[in-house]
Amino acid sequence: MSSLNLFRHKLRRLRYPWLVFTRWIAARMPKGLYGRSLIIIIAPMVLLQSVVAFVFMERHWQSVTQRLSSAVVRDVAGIVDIIETYPQDTDYETITRIAREKFALNISILPPDPLPPPNPKPFFSILDGILSQQITRQIDRAFWIDTVGDSNLLEIRIQLEKNVLRVYVKRNQAYASNTQIFLLWMSGTSLVLILISILFLRNQIRPIQQLVEAAESFGKGRELPKNFKPRGAQEVRRAGQAFLVMRERIERQIEQRTTMLAGVSHDLRTILTRFKLQLALLGKSKGVDELQNDVDDMQNMLEEYLNFTRGDGDEETSLINLEEALARLEGEAELNGKALRYNLEGRNTIKVRPGAFGRLLGNLVSNAIKNSNQIDISAIRRDGWLNMQIDDNGSGIPKASREDVFKPFFRLDEARNQDDSGTGLGLAIARDIARTHGGDITLDDSPTGGLRVILKIPA
Repeated sequence: MSSLNLFRHKLRRLRYPWLVFTRWIAARMPKGLYGRSLIIIIAPMVLLQSVVAFVFMERHWQSVTQRLSSAVVRDVAGIVDIIETYPQDTDYETITRIAREKFALNISILPPDPLPPPNPKPFFSILDGILSQQITRQIDRAFWIDTVGDSNLLEIRIQLEKNVLRVYVKRNQAYASNTQIFLLWMSGTSLVLILISILFLRNQIRPIQQLVEAAESFGKGRELPKNFKPRGAQEVRRAGQAFLVMRERIERQIEQRTTMLAGVSHDLRTILTRFKLQLALLGKSKGVDELQNDVDDMQNMLEEYLNFTRGDGDEETSLINLEEALARLEGEAELNGKALRYNLEGRNTIKVRPGAFGRLLGNLVSNAIKNSNQIDISAIRRDGWLNMQIDDNGSGIPKASREDVFKPFFRLDEARNQDDSGTGLGLAIARDIARTHGGDITLDDSPTGGLRVILKIPA
């Protein structure tokens, strides 16, 4: 392996743990705008507070504590020098008075007993380490200190040649005691700022959530939420206003198209009615019957074309009973001499456009009836979705053609995608209705050997 390839190999090995770590972090990051906005605001705040706390504790707190402890130990060292320089002063009253009045130290001379065993060192105490360091540097004698506890006094014992010097000193003389107050204020202000950020973000995110709900409702063909109007920041209001303008434009186009198609339908139906009347006046004959069948086929195709192009966007949504809808499909299958079984789990109501949803189910089931003898329907209404599977034991549809059959006017050799008029619009209309409800239709292999139609729409 060349040196360049070896370097690349090592680089990839170094990058792999980092990629794993970043993916692990990304998988656990909040996905919503509210959570991500909180992180954007809180993370720099916490980082800033941490840096400030570190600098304060590492520089200011430690520096002040070191200076105070050094001054206290310097006073104790002076007392030790006085005691050893003037050993004739056996009562030590003068030294005790000077220590109390001049240095604010409470000292006493103890018998030359061994020093107590060392106390366990506190984990978070800077004072213990700094004080021990200063005593070792300035006095350089055996010592024992007690800095643990909530007492306001520190105890220091110094081993002298003939005695033991015990010193009591106030904790704030050797320790920067205002650090806890600083940390408390820093934590308190951080919590207050975080609370204000949460309240402010909730107020700013709510208009975006309302806009999302309105867009989803419009996409599913439902009415807009009550009292919806653009709110929030200027950009959010502009987005909401643009959505309302777009909605009005789409509804106006749908209304114009519906009006135009109604006029076309009326005119064409009038002509077909004339054809029927003229054929009826001609009497019964083989040629007349064939013409009558052609006129009926033409009328059926016209109705399908108009239904496909018109859509059902102007129909209002309402609750329908799934149990009753499936029971009607079962009755339709019996009339055609086919067996249909269905199973419904969960709630039996769903909010849809009733006419469009009826056509959707009718197209799917009638397609299965024409191409199989047994139809099994499984419907699960759960977690805000309706998942329905329609299985048949027919000839199925090749995988290569399962997307093509949803195209308008596409027909297979077995006429699997044809409706009664043979227009090839059955599955195209069904998928169009499903998607206008915010769902979709896909095809798969059925366990019974035929085709499985999978319908999923929000409920």
